[in-house]
Order: sequence, then C-alpha cells, then structure tokens
Amino acid sequence: MISTELAIALRETGLVWHPASGDRFQLDEPEFEADIFTVSEMTIEPREYPTGIILAFNGTTEWALDSVALEDALWLPREDQLRELLRGTFRVLRRLVDTHEVEIEIAGEAAVFTHPEPSDAYALALLHVLRRIA
Repeated sequence: MISTELAIALRETGLVWHPASGDRFQLDEPEFEADIFTVSEMTIEPREYPTGIILAFNGTTEWALDSVALEDALWLPREDQLRELLRGTFRVLRRLVDTHEVEIEIAGEAAVFTHPEPSDAYALALLHVLRRIA
C-alpha cells in the first residue's frame, strides 16, 4: 500500500480524488491516523452535494463517524490506479532483488524510480510527472 507521506505529496501536487468503490483512505484526524477505510457501497459511500462531496459512514463500520468532507480524507491510491494515472508515460515495472523499479518516459527522456514497495515506486513516478506539468 502507498505510504501516507507519498499520498500527502501527491495531494499537495494537485492529484484529485474522485471516490469510487474499493478506494482506500485515511482521515486527517490524529485519533484516526492508524485507521485505513475503504469506500464501499454498503458501508462508506461518497455523496455529492452542491457544497461538495462527503464520505458517508453508514453506521456499521464506525459508530463514532457520521460523515467526513472529502477534503478531510487522504486517498491512498492502489498500484493499478497509480499505473493508470501514469498513462502513456509508463514503460515498465521491474522487480529486482530488494526493490522495484518503475520506468517512465516524458518527452523522449526516460526516468526510473525505485522503492521496496511497487506502489510507492509508482507514486514516486507519478509525483515526478505531476511536478513536471505543474
């Protein structure tokens, strides 16, 4: 799973989350920092209002929560979502002995990002792409 630090960096660089079933997230509240939630049509569902999107807790998973604003949630994108966000820049994922490499290509230039966790290697590559277009 992607690290909290990289998820924060992606959000700060402008990555926008459109919640969908199966997405994982954390809350920006100290008492929930160790908890990871999953959007699900049965338990936690995104609801859109004119004032914004909230994540509604339907009572079975977290009795203390009713809902939270999307801005108060930190999306933890999955490996497949990160790869999809890289789109045409993605070239290859390599599994090495102690690490993973993600290779991307932007404007004819190759760049390689390494991390022990493949999802974090993808996140580092996406962070690079977002910073280049910002």
